[in-house]
Amino acid sequence: MSNKVGITETVLRDAHQSLLATRMRTEDMLPVAAKLDQVGYWSLETWGGATFDACLRYLNECPWERLRKLRAAMSKTPFQMLMRGQNVVGYRNYPDDIVQAFVARAAANGIDIFRIFDAMNDIRNMKTAIEAALRAGKVVEGTVCYTISPVHSVDYFVRVAEQLAELGVQIICLKDMGGLLAPYIARELVEKLKSRIPLPLHVHSHCTAGLAPLSYMMAIEAGADIVDTALSPLSQGTSQPATEAFVAALKGSSRDTGLSLPLLGEIAEYFYRVRDKYAEFESSVNNQIKTDILDSQIPGGMLSNLVAQLRQQNAEDRLDAVLAEMPNVRKDLGYPPLVTPTSQICGSQAALNVVTGQRYSVMAMETRNYVMGLYGKPPGPISDEVRKKVLGKKQPMTGRPADLLKPGLDTAREEIGSLATSEEDVLSYALFPEIAKEYFLWRDGRSERRQATA
Repeated sequence: MSNKVGITETVLRDAHQSLLATRMRTEDMLPVAAKLDQVGYWSLETWGGATFDACLRYLNECPWERLRKLRAAMSKTPFQMLMRGQNVVGYRNYPDDIVQAFVARAAANGIDIFRIFDAMNDIRNMKTAIEAALRAGKVVEGTVCYTISPVHSVDYFVRVAEQLAELGVQIICLKDMGGLLAPYIARELVEKLKSRIPLPLHVHSHCTAGLAPLSYMMAIEAGADIVDTALSPLSQGTSQPATEAFVAALKGSSRDTGLSLPLLGEIAEYFYRVRDKYAEFESSVNNQIKTDILDSQIPGGMLSNLVAQLRQQNAEDRLDAVLAEMPNVRKDLGYPPLVTPTSQICGSQAALNVVTGQRYSVMAMETRNYVMGLYGKPPGPISDEVRKKVLGKKQPMTGRPADLLKPGLDTAREEIGSLATSEEDVLSYALFPEIAKEYFLWRDGRSERRQATA
């Protein structure tokens, strides 16, 4: 890497996932694609995370077609995606053959850089995806999920990064999905990572607690090579720091990004109009600095979706109670980092605890599977109360969770039959059977479907 700071632009993925409940449609991305391609970003985050699910579930769009259209419109800038390791872009572990096929098709359709993480920082859950992406000749960001708890430390995160480096990843990503990383910890952690691991370091955070801009500057001073930012109309709040602010802040320094502020300003004007179009998905928490997030630790990409879900149930007024219960559930489950799917597991269980008024009187199936070891090894011990309710006197499984799964791709292909018109369709069905099938039937004119949202 040169000494200039690389910028990954998140406006097409994480920014609208964090602020607009992942509802931005492809038709609102394409008109500005040519200008985005001219900027000179280190990469554009265009895919992955919750966007795959949202395309099928809410927007009546094929996520693969989105990727192909964006790739056709932007030939120069590397495309990056967020992949949940063995969870792919879903909320549970999938068999190895599905993981491998997904990576191969994502690479063939235009993804250049795979950011691969596991919610538990369990290396076993990342290995298959990492190896598949490396086989495809793509760049892999081995990702360390940052969190704060009694069982996590700077040395813990460095050890995880060292294990990822041993798997052959080309970049280490420090993923602060909750916006929890404080400036001086950022400096210490980046210095240790850079001194121990001879790989570029990519830093990702959210502005939820107001810390990210300060932490980015400390990380850059300590030697971070790349940071995630979002164009100003979709920045701050639960999203990333503003791209223009960092380009301006570093201009003329030894870490100058080299990007054009006038061009970024032109693109920003377009996205201000786009954001207005999705006003119904705005949340009151989007533009607040919420230091209480340091306790609840809900990641930026989940908070706007959680508000939307509570709103659908006429329970938005219970948000504060759910946020207050989150750290209690997280402690009971051994302090997992809160990122998909563990954020949803803890969030759903916290909501059940609040709504029922009795903690763990109703236990979500995902919570039970977590306690059984089906998501990987928890960072810390699970509370006796929760463990006994789920396991009784049994012991959790300790092996790699995916080893329990039979190959699933051929079964998916057989089940979906002629409704699938491509290998990509088969993969969509393998990942989200009910939602994909509903979409295929609508696409073929064989059923009515609710109107696409927004």
